[in-house]
Amino acid sequence: MRVPAFLRSSTTRFFVLVFVLQLISGTSLLLFVRHIIGDELERTSRTLVSELHDDLVADYKQEGLPGLRSLIAERLGGARARDAAVLLDDPNGNQLAGNIADWPPTIPFDSGWQVVTLYRMGRDKPEPMGIIASKLPDGTHLLVGHVIEGDLRVRHLTGEAMAAALLLAVPLALLGAIVATRVITGRVERIAESARRFGMGDLALRVPHEPEMKDAFSDLAAAINLMFGRIEALVGELRVVTDSLAHDLRSPLTRLSATVERAMRDTDDEAALAALERVGFEAETLLAMLSTALQISRAEAGIGRDRFVDTDIGQMIEDLAEVYGPLAEERGFTLTAKGGVRAVVHRELVGQALANLVDNAMKYGRPDGTIRLSVERTDETVTLAVDDDGPGIPEARRAEALRRFGRLDPARSAGGAGLGLALAAAVARLHGGAITLADNAPGLSVRLELPVAGD
Repeated sequence: MRVPAFLRSSTTRFFVLVFVLQLISGTSLLLFVRHIIGDELERTSRTLVSELHDDLVADYKQEGLPGLRSLIAERLGGARARDAAVLLDDPNGNQLAGNIADWPPTIPFDSGWQVVTLYRMGRDKPEPMGIIASKLPDGTHLLVGHVIEGDLRVRHLTGEAMAAALLLAVPLALLGAIVATRVITGRVERIAESARRFGMGDLALRVPHEPEMKDAFSDLAAAINLMFGRIEALVGELRVVTDSLAHDLRSPLTRLSATVERAMRDTDDEAALAALERVGFEAETLLAMLSTALQISRAEAGIGRDRFVDTDIGQMIEDLAEVYGPLAEERGFTLTAKGGVRAVVHRELVGQALANLVDNAMKYGRPDGTIRLSVERTDETVTLAVDDDGPGIPEARRAEALRRFGRLDPARSAGGAGLGLALAAAVARLHGGAITLADNAPGLSVRLELPVAGD
């Protein structure tokens, strides 16, 4: 089963990583604290038992068995002996002193610290206690212990507190992960937004950064700004080159056309006149190709976004239908326009792109067919469409048709330079949109999908 896209995103992975790491860190800290508290409680109990045992053994060595029995009675009668447990018995297992009746059968006569559950005399239930047992030189046995029920209660309360803290740590870790993710994604989104605005034509824009920060984001911003500066310089050079090229090439072509026209007026030779007409036609075609190619280059370089204006596109397509109507009727087409939408676009380029698409439809459409111009708008896009009833373009060759000078033979053998669709695609990209070629069943449907800009 395919994992949903949002679960595979870097943002989700970063969020989960931060959340899990915080939970692991919090849980580890709580467990460490619980371990430290437990160790301290056990160490305190062992110290109490060891001190009492050592005192009793030392007294035995000085006072003998009678002195030991007296000291045990004295210690158990004191106020500090509330949790003490002592048993002194003879080699036959008879109790000599203490508050435990019988020697526990599971405890060796000489053993180190261990935790057991025993009854003390006068108690109606067993109690957990830590004990130390030893065998004295005369064969008697000494067991010294300390009730640790309070310690266990503290451990239990500590465990409950840790569980409550862990439950509290979950939303805190979640909040921390959200904050960390928003901080990181916020910085990334600011860089991405700068890149989007730069790509939309704001070539003077730079990613804000603080050089003194010296972190990865600052280095990334500096690198992107360096790239932006280089692109801005290249686009400026391209603008100068294209403007110069347009002027340098248009001027001789215009002079050529004027010369041809004068020659046509001055000659009566039909053969020469036909040749001059052909030269004039080719000169005009070359001039149109040059103009379109330069428009494409400038659009693809992002030049022209400063000329976006609020435009009545519905009126634009109606004007196109009125201009091309007589020619379409002469060629046997029915030309219709539908839609009443306003949008912020480059009026001249969009109009030129639509005119090229209408011209293509008349070149390649079915002569008695219909050419439909339409415009629709949603909350996010404005869609301009030109549909015809011609042979269409096979899906496998549509990408080829969108390239500059892309002519599809023999299906597209009519005259033309193959720049109409390329210009429409460049205009769509200039607006941050896209062009799609679809089957009109029959015919071709060319759709320019432009994002809605600020009106």
